[in-house]
Amino acid sequence: MIQNQPDHRQAEGCNSPERRDFLTKTSIGIAGLAIAPGMMLYEVAQARPAGEPASNKVRWGMLIDSGKCETGCNDCVTACNTENGLSGGTLDTDSQWIRKVQLKDTLTGHVSSLPMMCQHCENPPCVDVCPTQASFKRADGIVLVDKHVCIGCRYCMMACPYKARSFVHEVLTDQKTEVPRGKGTVESCTLCVHRIDRDGKTTACAEACSKAGHNAILFGDLNDPQSDISKRIRAVATTQIRSDLDLNTGVRYEGI
Repeated sequence: MIQNQPDHRQAEGCNSPERRDFLTKTSIGIAGLAIAPGMMLYEVAQARPAGEPASNKVRWGMLIDSGKCETGCNDCVTACNTENGLSGGTLDTDSQWIRKVQLKDTLTGHVSSLPMMCQHCENPPCVDVCPTQASFKRADGIVLVDKHVCIGCRYCMMACPYKARSFVHEVLTDQKTEVPRGKGTVESCTLCVHRIDRDGKTTACAEACSKAGHNAILFGDLNDPQSDISKRIRAVATTQIRSDLDLNTGVRYEGI
């Protein structure tokens, strides 16, 4: 169960004696960690209007229709890079919050193209393995990383079954004001939390997909039975990637 705490993180396991002891021993090392020269990183969650904390009445998510996602189209990837100030490079050291992958049915030969990103699990493995609580889940289901607390151990990267997290290897410049990043920390898709907290409309990837006329990405409130995404999920067969892990992902796929 998620509890609304001042830092909007999950309360489960946070106050155990073992965890407190670990944090006490590691706090000295964390205090000396240089994130980025001359830059102070603010929690993305603070972008919400004052007095309006994240609520578990809402659960943000996306439904992706692989039948409308065209092979070779990277509009969603480009939009994500632009929105969040990512380089868009292809090296292993470049951050990639969303990537296009292809799935092939070995029986029929049918190939599906779809975007893969953080799945914003209800039971996120990245949160379970994080030794400093840097990885956390907001009450509205968005999984984030607190750059102040992340020590770059990369346990979360190993735990994520979707390979959705990236490590920042280099000092960053010309960052986006609403999307703080830092060398030596882990990052991933935030469901454009800064946009959602500002107006609650949609993500950059969904917006770009719609503008291109594909309409393959549907963003909305999974808890609202009257939302477009909830109605669509009730109307068609949808799939959770690695549903066998019982993570109850916030990102669903149609047509695979």
